[in-house]
Formats: sequence, structure tokens, C-alpha cells
Amino acid sequence: MILYLLGVLVIAVGIAVSIALHEVGHLVPAKRFGVKVPQYMVGFGPTLWSTRRGETEYGLKAVPLGGYVRMIGMFPPRAQDGGRLRRATSNPFHQMVEQARQDSLDEVGPGEEHRVFYRLPVWQRLVVMAGGPVMNLLICTALITLILTVHGVGNNTSTVSAVAECANTDVSDADCAGQPPSPAREAGLQVGDTIVSVDGTAVADWSGTTYAIQNAGEQAVFVIERDGERRSLTADLVMRERPLMNADGTLQLDGAGDPVWGQAGFLGASPTFVYEPQPVSAVPGVVGEMFTGTARIILTLPQRMVDVAQAAFGTEERDVDGPMSVVGVGRVAGEVASEGVLGVADTVAERFWIVLSLIASLNMALFVFNLIPLLPLDGGHIAGALWEGLKKAWARVRGLPVPGPVDTAKALPVAYAVAVGLLGMTALLIYADIVKPISLG
Repeated sequence: MILYLLGVLVIAVGIAVSIALHEVGHLVPAKRFGVKVPQYMVGFGPTLWSTRRGETEYGLKAVPLGGYVRMIGMFPPRAQDGGRLRRATSNPFHQMVEQARQDSLDEVGPGEEHRVFYRLPVWQRLVVMAGGPVMNLLICTALITLILTVHGVGNNTSTVSAVAECANTDVSDADCAGQPPSPAREAGLQVGDTIVSVDGTAVADWSGTTYAIQNAGEQAVFVIERDGERRSLTADLVMRERPLMNADGTLQLDGAGDPVWGQAGFLGASPTFVYEPQPVSAVPGVVGEMFTGTARIILTLPQRMVDVAQAAFGTEERDVDGPMSVVGVGRVAGEVASEGVLGVADTVAERFWIVLSLIASLNMALFVFNLIPLLPLDGGHIAGALWEGLKKAWARVRGLPVPGPVDTAKALPVAYAVAVGLLGMTALLIYADIVKPISLG
């Protein structure tokens, strides 16, 4: 229980720090470019603690599910036609926009007109709004670098950690009376032996060993290293219907994405699992794979939410690669810290390295999700600034008057709809994480 709670605490602190640094990514460039920032807050709801430094109030709020940096003048004033303000309207959406615009302008005090956000050059607005997601990307990259270079990547080596007693793997070794010995046991393979080659094919890890055994037929010659000496052992393999492997250790898949089954040799030996530190040059590839994997999840989010609903209210199982709420992430972190993952994290230290990787994955999710080009997400402001930049560049090319700022306030109805959708999605995920949780154990 102590380890479980410690895992939940670590992930909670990791999320809070990630959110806080995300907002710092907005705060620092905004102040650097002269924008007045009245508030920097981590969380939503009632304020638990705050302090004022200069013109900015820094604080923590009761619901730690996000944060914000309040900058004055986020929305430009209403455009004019021929020197006259556009006609007022009774449309509730228009009134909503006008109220938000007025609230934004009311924050601008005398002499602060030059410190509003909407007056920044396009490139500075891009820096301010991209600063938050980029901070999450930097956190993810820093954690992945630490994990890869210090802890390493788990790998099944070609050193034998266990040898099965019998050839029938459908029963335990304790129940295999009357069964023939396993090919590994009969050939004389022992715990601690390192398999060097299979039928003349050199192997460097267990993936290569498995692939070589799969293609060896009914008999294979193993060169092993034991006590610093090399020996040759001949094993009569047991042929079984098994999922076929590729040379890199991945499963062979058919056109539908299902495993391909076929006759393959069974040896009856288990590998030794170790963590091997990686060079810094491996970091970009791993971070890139995390980005593409997370982007695929975001792009298919509507269908994945349907799957979550079907699992929560039906009999389907949750997808371990699907979305989770902070409740689900905390639960997984607790289970990992107390129980490990699939038996590969035997020590407490190894388990907390996995929890650290969860925090890295969360930051990658924050990076990708916040780039969605919809308000109130950062990507919505980034899209508005890019559109304004394109319009101004086109006007310059055609020799036309340079247009004013893009009126992002007009997108507020969409922003409110997105916010309601995000609240509904969060509620569904929290419910699913309670009644049908994802477990990595």
C-alpha cells in the first residue's frame, strides 16, 4: 500500500510540475515581449494559495487539472466599417463574443495600450502561445534522455535464465510427470549459458535466438558460452503451432493486422531480462516514435472515445494504448510502483523508472494535444496568428493595405463548445477508469 500511494504521489507531483512548467513556457516570453500578465495560476476553481510579485499574482487552485496565464488584451477591439462601429446585434453568440471582448479590454489600464497581447507581432504571439507545448516537449525529451542513458532499455539477452523441465508447456513443471524432457533440458542447456549461435547463425539477443529457432526445423545446433568456454549442443526441437516472429522480434502480421501462426520449434529456455543504457543519439528516434504514436491516438480520438464508452457501459475490454484520465494514470502508477509490469520490473527502483516514463508520455500527450488548432487550446491561438501572418504577407505581395489583427474572439462559441466536449470526455474517462480501469500489470 505504501508503494502504491508513493507511485500515485509521484505521478501527481509530476503532473502538477508539468502543468506549472507549461504555463511558465507562456509566462516568460509574454513578459519578455512586454505583455502585462496579471495572473499565473496552476489549477482551476477556488484559490488555495497565492502571492503577488510585481504586477503578477502567482497561485495554486483547488482543481489541479490545468492552469492558465492571464494576459491583458487577448482579443482586439471590434473592427470598424467606414469609421463607424458595426451594428449591434441581439444574437446571443454575438453578445457572448462582445462581452468577452469588452472584458478583455476592461483589463487594459491607462497607458497600457502598448502592452496588450493582440498588438504583438505575429512571430512573438507564436512564441508566446507555442511556449507552453514546447515546454512539455522539452520535459519529455529530458526525461527520455535520463531514462535511456542512465537506466537503459529493457532487453531479453541470449543468456538463459531458466530451463523448462518438460516439453509440454501447457502444464507446469511440477505437473509434467510422464512427459518427455524439454529440448533444452535434454540437450544439456543450463541456467547462465549464453547462446552464441543457432545452426551457424550468430545471435546477439533473444529476438535473434527465437527467430533462428523458428527457422531451424526439427533439430538445431547451439553454440553456447559457459564459464568462459564455448560448447556445441544439439537439441531436437518440439514443433508447435505458434505465432511467427520477424527477425527484429516483432510478430508477423497479416493484412488484417492479426498474428500469423505457423509451425515453429520449441526449445524450452527463458532469456535473462536486463536494462541496457543507450547513447544520447538514440533519444531523437524514441521521442519521434512517441510523437507519432501520440498523434495517431489524437487523430483517432473520437473513435477511441466510442471504444471507451463501449467498455465502460458494456463488456468490451479497455485498450491499453487508449486514452486515460488523471485518475487512470494515477491508478496505473500506483499499480506499477507496487507490483511492477508483466514481471519485468523486479526492484522498486526499476518500477519508479517506469513511473518516470509515464510522466514523459503525459508530457508528450500535452504537447500534441495542445497543438490541436481549436480554441481554447494553444493551437487555436497559434492557428489564428498563422492565419494573420498569411493574410498580411498576401496583402504585401499584392500591394494592398495591411489588414489588422485576426479577430479570434469570433471563435469563442467554438471554444465554449470544445470546452464542453473536453469536460464530457474527461467525465467519461474518469468513469471508465473507475469501473473498467486499464492495468499494465
